[in-house]
Amino acid sequence: MIWESSLSTEPSSVQKIVETELETFKQSASVTVRNKIPSTQDIPIEKPTHWIRVPDVVACFVDMEGSTKLSAATHDNTTAKAYRLFTGTAISIFHHFDAAYIDVKGDGVFALFDSDKVYTALAATVSVKTFVKEHFTPTIRNKLELEIGGHFGIDQKTVLVRRMGLKAHGGRTDRQNEVWAGKPVNMAAKLASRSTGNSLWVSNRYYARIADDKARNSCGCNSESGPKPLWERRDVSEDERFDFDTAYSLGSNWCNKHGLSYCGDLVKLDENGK
Repeated sequence: MIWESSLSTEPSSVQKIVETELETFKQSASVTVRNKIPSTQDIPIEKPTHWIRVPDVVACFVDMEGSTKLSAATHDNTTAKAYRLFTGTAISIFHHFDAAYIDVKGDGVFALFDSDKVYTALAATVSVKTFVKEHFTPTIRNKLELEIGGHFGIDQKTVLVRRMGLKAHGGRTDRQNEVWAGKPVNMAAKLASRSTGNSLWVSNRYYARIADDKARNSCGCNSESGPKPLWERRDVSEDERFDFDTAYSLGSNWCNKHGLSYCGDLVKLDENGK
């Protein structure tokens, strides 16, 4: 009754918009299944009830740890450059690894990879993580005397996607955007929020997909006992935000000696269909 009362006082044009959307909500949704993440121009917007379903999408999320310190800083020019350095580099790295979709959310970036690019997604995210640890954090520390790091998370599950908003008009597309409905993007962001100290957190379902030794164990060059497990098991069963009970965290970055070869080998695993 409260909604009906307030609606009746709205201008007729606004009331018509609401009524149209309510009628659309009553209609059945149609879903087209694709095995690959579609190009942006192929993501539907014209038919409001049409969605694309993509199985087992890998979602990688990275954002700044301690960004509120930047917001409170008085050096606007350096702060702006810091945001550009973090976000721009993350976008470029994900693009280098041929992510199927990249978007910016606040001071974070998320990238989506197809289901057969699980190792490539890992290589890309560890590359961003290594950049943050070895370049971004020291640069900001030297410029602003602030300790700014990164949060990193990965999940994998099915998504629904369509463009929401208004169709392009007069060359403008700023009133529409892709909406990825489903678990992986949200779960990757929530996993990232749990990570601290430059660690990468991943869901157990994604971890199960990266079973090769190159993804699970170190090169061993810094250990007398040889390769060691890279990941630590994390219990997240008490965190109601997750739809799984176990996560895994990775604290290490690319090895200075073997990092490039390990990175390349991970990508080859996907290329060879491992």
